[in-house]
Amino acid sequence: MKPMLRRNLLRGLMAAGTLARLAPAQLTQQQQPPQSGGGVVLEGPATGQPHKGKVLLALQAHSDDIPLMAAGTVAKLIEEGYTGYLVRATNDDMGDAPGLGTPGTIGENVLGNERDTAEIARVLGCKRHFDLNYNNHRMADVSLNEIIGRIIFLIRLLKVDTVIGWDPWAHDEENPDHYMMARAAEAACWMAGRAHDFPEQFAAGLEPKTVQDKYYYARRPEITRIVDISKQIEKKIDANRANVAKGPAGHLGSRLRAELAKRNQHLPLLGDDDLTADRNYIREFVMATSRELGRQYDVEYAEAFHYIPPGAAGADRDPQVDRYVKDHAVPSR
Repeated sequence: MKPMLRRNLLRGLMAAGTLARLAPAQLTQQQQPPQSGGGVVLEGPATGQPHKGKVLLALQAHSDDIPLMAAGTVAKLIEEGYTGYLVRATNDDMGDAPGLGTPGTIGENVLGNERDTAEIARVLGCKRHFDLNYNNHRMADVSLNEIIGRIIFLIRLLKVDTVIGWDPWAHDEENPDHYMMARAAEAACWMAGRAHDFPEQFAAGLEPKTVQDKYYYARRPEITRIVDISKQIEKKIDANRANVAKGPAGHLGSRLRAELAKRNQHLPLLGDDDLTADRNYIREFVMATSRELGRQYDVEYAEAFHYIPPGAAGADRDPQVDRYVKDHAVPSR
């Protein structure tokens, strides 16, 4: 996410009289509310585990992308049966440092975000996470085919059915890491199912695997699906609290509580301990956009996606064919 926005948020937090500016600042970090609800599908909670046996790959360029943009949906799908994996493309070395807007060393950034990513994966229920360790904000220097090949390898290795990641078709995206990962993922989801792309992987025992559907997030997405994450909001809060080194929330609630205490002030929202302060701060300010989006669709909290369904362009065979065969095929005489 944008480092300048984070620095401004942190500086504004500790300056007297700036609390009222925090909520609007957070809106720039997450998806903007949709302009209209026409043609949008609302995906609600499912009963039981209808996705049991399926595999989800959550792709992010940086350690805060999934926590801010799609943590609720990742948690929801895993709760509904998916086996989840989290991939972080960069090592966040040039990302924001821990502390109150004061730059740390590159080493501190790398280690802090590495630890945070592991904790985010745990909070969301992912089976494992992978760090590709490209330099932050320098992925435009990397061969697109290299990134495609690495994602194809993971899709085939893990037998991925569904991908969540940055939208390759989105507007207003200035971060090169975001759009490089988006372009690579879009190509990899299709190419992973083809027998002549990266055939050397088959010598290692892998097989072609076509991704069935994709949830794409963006700063200003072409919204075709709203996911009700009301039941997963606590996990989204915890994922953002775990994102200390880079995220715009981290432990800002407890820091604000301590700063107010030095001035003999108390904010009821922040409660009487650091954990409550952090979680309530995130709920009130960082989750504001998810809450507003939810209101527009009559749910408590929501996330927005450009959803690519099974059978869209690039699939080897329309799922309608498979369904027809299943319903109508008879034994040969």
